[in-house]
Amino acid sequence: MVNLREIKGRINSTKSTKQITKAMQMVSSSKLRRAEQNAKAYVPYMEKIQEVVGAIAAGTKDSGHPMLMSRPVKKTAYLVIGSDSGLAGAYNSSILREVQNTIIKRHKSTDEYVILAVGRVVRDYFVKRGHNVIADVIGLPDQPSFADIKEIARNAVGMFIDGTYDELYMYYNHFVSAIQNEVTVKKVLPLTDIAPSSNDASYEFEPSGEAILEVLLPQYAESLIYGAILDGKASEHSARMTAMKNATDNANDLIADLSLQYNRARQAAITQEITEIVGGAAALE
Repeated sequence: MVNLREIKGRINSTKSTKQITKAMQMVSSSKLRRAEQNAKAYVPYMEKIQEVVGAIAAGTKDSGHPMLMSRPVKKTAYLVIGSDSGLAGAYNSSILREVQNTIIKRHKSTDEYVILAVGRVVRDYFVKRGHNVIADVIGLPDQPSFADIKEIARNAVGMFIDGTYDELYMYYNHFVSAIQNEVTVKKVLPLTDIAPSSNDASYEFEPSGEAILEVLLPQYAESLIYGAILDGKASEHSARMTAMKNATDNANDLIADLSLQYNRARQAAITQEITEIVGGAAALE
């Protein structure tokens, strides 16, 4: 009977865990819908600002703005976007592994790069391994506004302009669908990959293209970072929803297996009791 109690306890414990994972799956599903809407709603703004920046940059090629010019790379910055908590499958580990492999391939010393971390998991990972984390933001809401990430975005752009580092790469999970995310690497600074505008519209600059770029380029780089964070949040919720669904399915399978074990053990115990009763009756005769 001890064995029966043990199995019954495991069944009850697994059922309790299943209730938690099911609830977390439903919560993540709800958050995913909003996060996906936010990410998609931001796309038209990004496309328009990229079009305008491309048009102005094409018309002011000799502006000499530091954000448009490549320079000898002495130090590289990596902006890594992750989450504040786990239980999201391979969401964080896939990004961290990609960044770690890049660092090993490209750098021989910690003096050659710096880390800007978005998310507690990312920050703790690099701090524990002795990497130089110069900025971080943790505790972002599930549906972040630009005000929530403004400080790290402006610091990232400002430190490039000041010469703290010579290039900035961004690592995040791109949301493809509810069941698929892709680790994405994007070069943010310098802005040497701005595509020329395909729009035939002509722009008149007032006061001048250079003056507009002075204001617009930092905003454009910051918007790239914000867009990646929105994209990453959608990926985080989808990864957590998928992970909790898998955990719930595994709990169902485990409950079924334990129930089968319980029934077999119970049947064996009943058979043993009947055998003992029959044996005792036969002995009395």
